[in-house]
Amino acid sequence: MKDKESLEDILFYSLERSIKSYRQFAQQQLVKNGFNITIDQWLLLKTLHAHPEQTQHQIAQTIFKDYASVTRIIELLVEKQYLTRTIHATDRRRFQLKLTKSAMEILEDMQLIIENNRRTALKNISDEQIFQFQQVLDLIYNNCKPTPCK
Repeated sequence: MKDKESLEDILFYSLERSIKSYRQFAQQQLVKNGFNITIDQWLLLKTLHAHPEQTQHQIAQTIFKDYASVTRIIELLVEKQYLTRTIHATDRRRFQLKLTKSAMEILEDMQLIIENNRRTALKNISDEQIFQFQQVLDLIYNNCKPTPCK
């Protein structure tokens, strides 16, 4: 092995550390403000709100979770009465997921906290830096995306 590298010197380690830190901070803020919902549950509700016809597989891809995790999250959201789950009208192998009135209310009630979380995390970072960082992240994503078979 050449030089001994430190984990702190690895960009992807720093990125993962930042993401974990933000998620913990954001979750603490939700709990502190009386919300009994996880970040992952919020992501699923937010995804369904934006794209109500998405399948469970599409939701899993959108929120970067495996299918089994999404199934567990859906089960919890049904128990909390934020989702209804019925057999799909045209495909009996699928479920139709629908946000309840309570889900719509909690999404609206949480919005200010979510925005404050982002503002806190991005404090002292300019719009230009955010734009550049987003471009770098997009490049990394595109570099690592599987190429389609020809």
